[in-house]
Amino acid sequence: MDLTLAARCRDNAPGAFEELYSRHAPRLFGLARRLVGPQDAEDLLQEIFLTAHRKLALYRGESALGTWLFRLGTNVCLDHLRSRATRTHRMNDALDDEFEDGTGAGPILGVIARLDLERALDALPPRARTVFVLHDVEGLEHQDVASLLGITTGTSKSQLHKARMRLRRELRPQLQPGGAS
Repeated sequence: MDLTLAARCRDNAPGAFEELYSRHAPRLFGLARRLVGPQDAEDLLQEIFLTAHRKLALYRGESALGTWLFRLGTNVCLDHLRSRATRTHRMNDALDDEFEDGTGAGPILGVIARLDLERALDALPPRARTVFVLHDVEGLEHQDVASLLGITTGTSKSQLHKARMRLRRELRPQLQPGGAS
């Protein structure tokens, strides 16, 4: 089925790329949002699918199409994060975008908790944040994380531990009774 859809996309069959997009966009958007933040996720999603369109000829069916797209999406997001200007812009606008895009809706304490978590995630070093998102949020195993990022399994485990400890330290005041702002 994946090979058939990929072949239909390569042949520009009517509706094929739309089918590919509708099947995989939600998960890839979630990945982009967690890795680069809400303000850049939509643009990155488009970049992921543009890259997929250009590179679809490289898909050979050795893994599921969703897995191939996820790896491609991760690489697009990592390339984006490597840009110093983008990283600076993202950090400056993170709080404003939380309210503008409507994702902060809900009870005020939920908004505060979400903002605290987003702020804590943004404060993580990029590699630790990426490992945390891929392992704890997306559910990838350490060997898969290591393969995606070009690091050892031990480094993946170390970065995850570092991310978890820092998140605990950052969020601990908010988690204790009377500690909410």
